[in-house]
Amino acid sequence: MTTLHPDPPYEKPTPHPKSRFMALTSNCDDMPTLFVDTHAPLDVLYDAANYRIRAVTQVLENMSMRGSIDCESFILSDFALLCAIPLRDGCDVLDVLGRRLRGMSSE
Repeated sequence: MTTLHPDPPYEKPTPHPKSRFMALTSNCDDMPTLFVDTHAPLDVLYDAANYRIRAVTQVLENMSMRGSIDCESFILSDFALLCAIPLRDGCDVLDVLGRRLRGMSSE
């Protein structure tokens, strides 16, 4: 029978301006597990941001076309969080894309 061992202590990564991977703002605590590859091709970064932002936009547009939506405030709070996470991820990727494009123009 296999014995389970606890994970070793996790060392929080220290952000570095030249680091290849940037933690997403939407990580749920101070030990990030989701990152953006800042060296990914520009079209891949654009597609990642576009996909997340358009998905939330589509959901919000569909909701706005409905009539009255009656629900509890905690449901609206959960829904807002559900929309905010991919929007924030998309904005983080756009930030990387913007930094890369600005860097290209100063060369």
